Amino acid sequence: MDLKIRDRVAIITGATDGMGFETARILAEEGCKLVLSDLEIDQLEKDAAALPGEVVCIKADVTEAAEIDAIAKAALDRFGRIDIVVHTSGITGAKGDPLEVTDADYLEAWEIDFLSAVRIARATFPAMRKNGWGRFVCITSENSVQPYWEEATYNTAKAALGAFVKNLSYEEAKHGILCNTVAPAFIETAMTEGMMKQRAEKMGVSFEEAVKTFLDEERPGIALKRRGRADEVAAAIALIVSERGSFINGSNMRIDGGSVQAVQN
Repeated sequence: MDLKIRDRVAIITGATDGMGFETARILAEEGCKLVLSDLEIDQLEKDAAALPGEVVCIKADVTEAAEIDAIAKAALDRFGRIDIVVHTSGITGAKGDPLEVTDADYLEAWEIDFLSAVRIARATFPAMRKNGWGRFVCITSENSVQPYWEEATYNTAKAALGAFVKNLSYEEAKHGILCNTVAPAFIETAMTEGMMKQRAEKMGVSFEEAVKTFLDEERPGIALKRRGRADEVAAAIALIVSERGSFINGSNMRIDGGSVQAVQN
């Protein structure tokens, strides 16, 4: 299917691996020009060299407004426009009793998972408004609507992010900018690799057994009984940011294998 986004300029944060890079791969194949950012970009630059079309890689810390502004500037300097923003940067943050994790723990998740999205919207929306066309997608999580007790720092930041993007969707549509979120669950990423390695070590079992027991005990809604793949999330993102997704606005699209056991978001 032609997504009708050839020559669109797309910014992707957190692009070094996982969902960010898989999204970059699809958009590059669709003919987009890319500006990819991450805090560590050595591997990103190597992988990006194999992508078709024009690609710019820029090192950026999304907790710093000036560095986020530099991402937007790089896109405008190289390509003269910004059409698509896919913000995948984030952390899981500190875990534990919600009343025992520190203020600093909450603030870390708030800065990286929430405020970074506010800052990148500020940096990129003026260019998209000028074009009269834009797509803005942020990654929330199943946790934003189905919070887990020991992950309060992450839950609250991601819930706020979902509300913020919904807020944007009301007014920005008149400028031609569609704003949405994607909510993955238990995807094959470095984050879940680390989680499962820790679980395997703690339980004294294999990695595969750790994944199986986690699915059975913690994510019973995932009837597929596997982790999702980054490319499965990226495919949904690509649809949302495309011309084919021209009536998707203010949505939170779950790519969770059924993990959220509710009808509504």
